[in-house]
Amino acid sequence: MIKQLVAAQNDFFATQNTKDVAFRKKYLKKLQQEILDQEDAICDALYADFKKPKFESLATETQLVLAELKHAIKNVKNWSEPNSVGASLLNFPSKEWIQPEPYGKVLIVSPWNYPFMLTISPLIGALAAGNTAILKPSEFSPNTSKIISQIIRKVFPPEYVTVVEGGVEASTELLAEKWEYIFFTGSTRVGKIIYQKAAEHLTPVTLELSGKNPCIVDKTASISLAAKRIAWGKLINAGQTCIAPDYVLVHKSVKTALVEGIQECISQFYGENVEASNDFARITTSKHYEELKAMLKDQNLLFGGNYTDKDQYLEPTLVNEPKLDSTVMQGEVFGPILPIISYEDENELDGYISRYPNSLAFYVFSNNKRFQKRMMTKYSFGGGTINDTVVHISNKELPFGGVGQSGIGGYHGKHSFDLFSHQKSIVKRGTWIDIPLRYAPYNISLKLIRKIKYLF
Repeated sequence: MIKQLVAAQNDFFATQNTKDVAFRKKYLKKLQQEILDQEDAICDALYADFKKPKFESLATETQLVLAELKHAIKNVKNWSEPNSVGASLLNFPSKEWIQPEPYGKVLIVSPWNYPFMLTISPLIGALAAGNTAILKPSEFSPNTSKIISQIIRKVFPPEYVTVVEGGVEASTELLAEKWEYIFFTGSTRVGKIIYQKAAEHLTPVTLELSGKNPCIVDKTASISLAAKRIAWGKLINAGQTCIAPDYVLVHKSVKTALVEGIQECISQFYGENVEASNDFARITTSKHYEELKAMLKDQNLLFGGNYTDKDQYLEPTLVNEPKLDSTVMQGEVFGPILPIISYEDENELDGYISRYPNSLAFYVFSNNKRFQKRMMTKYSFGGGTINDTVVHISNKELPFGGVGQSGIGGYHGKHSFDLFSHQKSIVKRGTWIDIPLRYAPYNISLKLIRKIKYLF
């Protein structure tokens, strides 16, 4: 079946229909309308998968996608135009430009933590750029996967866009095919597998992976505000956010105030009984739920630590000064568990941060501009925020992506269009004159040749 889908998309791309901007806009508008029509059903599916609150489903899934669609529909014509560049004097007379063109058939493999947004958002960029696409949503969010499949079937012919549901076997079969581009969001472990498969065909990839994101709070920070923004960024989607703060490095002098502030915010957000709150999601997969519970073993807890197996509820939890070789500090937490580590001197920070590969996100809470600049300049990371968390993802003008171990490539807004476009360079030479210097026999002096570089 998959071979037939891939062959059909090859044939459809060969018709050149997707290179027509009017064609692209028509289908982007149809997708926009169908998502608007199905928005409540999408929220219901997300709730069925892991009790995602409707506010979060709207704010972090459907509305982000609709904003991307609106932006793409408005701008795709301009994005698709040739971009003129200054002509080289060596090519005189000439016109020279860059022409964005689609790669062809694209494979988009998406995760379970934001299963709707992280499937449809990259699709928007792929279609705006003129590609066809096959989507592989996560099998761990089956209700969301089902409604994505229903939406795609209603909007697109399968030779243009289609969905393949299933588990590891389906992914393995898809990766055995030759693609013109692969876009993957998920763990670093699986990202390496996909990169290896893509290398067999020299297929370009975007890998949106994970990382252990530090959150630094120095003694000049506005502590009550920092506590609120850290608690929000960590606990939205029950901590299952790739750019959530993973651990806090707080100056010893303000640690107590910060911890008390985070505890107070948790109560304000979710009430005294967080489990009873309609605003707190559950852990999506049983495997990940068990891993999170294991992280709490033998830890000194400042707050939380309770859980309920029947619906995979894990209480927001603050871990006090964990050992660096403990499970909670070995890899990404990806849940509502927040280690709190104190420091006294700025020089200590590097001993923590440099233990881990490049993070996907990086956060600094400080009112000291020099400290802000030092932290943002010294460390390599995908994207960061000063005096807040997570919000850098909301600006479509900023590319979202990782670096090194946390990923390859960045997207959102025009960056998505550029990501899924090959930038084709074209020179159009004039014919009314042909300067003979480049042709043999070479009678020009070698001294003059060495000066030609200044004409570029």
